[in-house]
Amino acid sequence: MKLDFFETIFKRKSVRKYDLNPLDDNILFEIESFVNKVEPLYKNIETEIRIVQKEGVNVLLPIRAPHYLVMNSENKEGYLTNAGYMLQQVDLFLSSKGIGSCYLGMALPTKVTKKASKLEFVIVLAFGKPEEAVHRTDISEFKRKALSEITSITDSGQLLEAARLAPSATNSQPWYFTGGKGVVNLYCVKSNIIKAMVYDKMNKIDMGIALYHIAVSANHLGKKIEIIFDETMQEDYLKGYYYIVTAIIK
Repeated sequence: MKLDFFETIFKRKSVRKYDLNPLDDNILFEIESFVNKVEPLYKNIETEIRIVQKEGVNVLLPIRAPHYLVMNSENKEGYLTNAGYMLQQVDLFLSSKGIGSCYLGMALPTKVTKKASKLEFVIVLAFGKPEEAVHRTDISEFKRKALSEITSITDSGQLLEAARLAPSATNSQPWYFTGGKGVVNLYCVKSNIIKAMVYDKMNKIDMGIALYHIAVSANHLGKKIEIIFDETMQEDYLKGYYYIVTAIIK
């Protein structure tokens, strides 16, 4: 049976303080088993998500955790969005189990960790027993743009509310959604040359995260979702943004 993370979306938070003692082996086995069942957005992209202990990652921020998930991927068209889509499944799974997690844009695998994979390193997700509240108590605790600021769609509020609450690097919320009547086109903000050096990679990962939230919401509502790439949408249709994918909800 597919797990329903819809309720988790509305209370999930990024946890930045952890008990540095390792999690129980049974819990780690459960996490690893879930990781091995994560569904990709693009099946033709080879990926790998590995659990690494704290010695296997160099973190450039004052956030320390007992465990890290290191996401590696084949470098193909859409691989960053695919990575975000996949890793967010794990992020919500951890939150649903009361385990803290946090994306780390400023973390790198050690040389030993990097050599263990033939694939390109993408991003790290820290996780462990939280030393702060693992969940938000009210939706007002989310610091997010209003729905009217991120979409022109008026008939898919519940679907896009889930996307609105998705985490993003420095809370940049790079997405905009167009369409309607069961069609959601995902667009990502264009960064200037300087910002692109820092944010372009993370923005594409963030788009995958938001897309997975839309998929969770659609499934919760008993609807099927199909993700397509519409070549006709690639033109500069939305000023200041570029096209990612289209979600068709039936």
